[in-house]
Amino acid sequence: MEFIADFHIHSKYSRATSRDMDIKHLAEWAQLKGITLMGTGDFTHHLWLEELKHNLEDCGNGLFKHAGIYFMLTAEVSSIYSKNGRTYRIHNLIFSPSFKSVDKINERLSRIGNLASDGRPILGLDAAELARIVFDIDENCMIVPGHIWTPWFSLFGSMSGFDKIQDCFEEQTPKIFALETGLSSDPAMNWRLSALDKYTLISNSDSHSPQKIGREANVFNCELDYNTIREVLKTKDKGRFLYTIEFFPEEGKYHFDGHRLCGVRLSPKETKENNGRCPKCGKPVTVGVANRVEKLADRPEGFKPENAIPFKNLIPFDEIIAGAKGVGKGSINVTRDYHGYLAKFGTEFEVLLRASKEELLKNLPKKVAEGVLRVRQGKVDIKAGFDGEYGTISIFEDNEEQGKGEQQLSLF
Repeated sequence: MEFIADFHIHSKYSRATSRDMDIKHLAEWAQLKGITLMGTGDFTHHLWLEELKHNLEDCGNGLFKHAGIYFMLTAEVSSIYSKNGRTYRIHNLIFSPSFKSVDKINERLSRIGNLASDGRPILGLDAAELARIVFDIDENCMIVPGHIWTPWFSLFGSMSGFDKIQDCFEEQTPKIFALETGLSSDPAMNWRLSALDKYTLISNSDSHSPQKIGREANVFNCELDYNTIREVLKTKDKGRFLYTIEFFPEEGKYHFDGHRLCGVRLSPKETKENNGRCPKCGKPVTVGVANRVEKLADRPEGFKPENAIPFKNLIPFDEIIAGAKGVGKGSINVTRDYHGYLAKFGTEFEVLLRASKEELLKNLPKKVAEGVLRVRQGKVDIKAGFDGEYGTISIFEDNEEQGKGEQQLSLF
């Protein structure tokens, strides 16, 4: 069966998360979005783990269920440690097929650090040692390096990461077969590194609120079964892993370089011209994802490996509605219209991915329908994110009149 999965989220027990990040609200929003399989996130936190055990029904195949939505046991661990005289900060996702394995992982990790301090615990644990611990407990677990290009906390991060996967995971490297691209990069950027060809690239929301789940996700056509999904990821099976759903990477918080305090956004070229320093204050800029990819890449832009999994760049439906109405996405009118439109289509992904032009024009205001069509074609204007600031996307020009927008429909 074809289904959409979002494996990486955080619960209400993680810092800076919504109090609604609980199983009930996650299931409700997954149904609205059209997501079939969710990661639980945060299984290392004792209170969240108790909620998971209480609310999830064991399907007997490594997945769990609540209110018609399937869940996979996942967590994220932040490793901060010194190696060869340098400090590294790496985030890794752990996938587990059972509560039994989760309990063993938590027992072992609790000897190293305080798991109760945050849903995403910070441990002074080498990433290679984390992988060894997890795989020794259950070889069917998965370790996936999270948002691998984020400057401060990732495998390849410009500020605290490695240049090669082998340097990070050492003898555990052969057991790593999937990487999470993160919001600030898309697969095309990763295709520029030949060393990543053998890895399956996945995309997830890393959401801290229910409304943002699915902003990045994965589309499969296989059995809803832990071992099957693991096998699909391990073998990079294009027949069963259909594509990923992506942010436009420029919208990510670390796509370009820059200095947030000075409001300075720099392209990699501009950073080089300024010798890596902020032109306003002279301090070093935060080197973003585009620059870091450029540094490690051994292929030109536009290269596509033969075994690449396709992807589609999308913008969340509420942002499209807000753009069409010329208001903020937090507007009460946007929320009202969002739910009203979904009542006609069923789910958000039905609107964004599957509905025909005719169906969109029949059931949506013309400008909203045009917005969906423009996004599908990548016809958007983006000011890239930098140094922790999200990028800004414009689907419609500021001076674009409603009538002009309707005339533009002839283009699609």
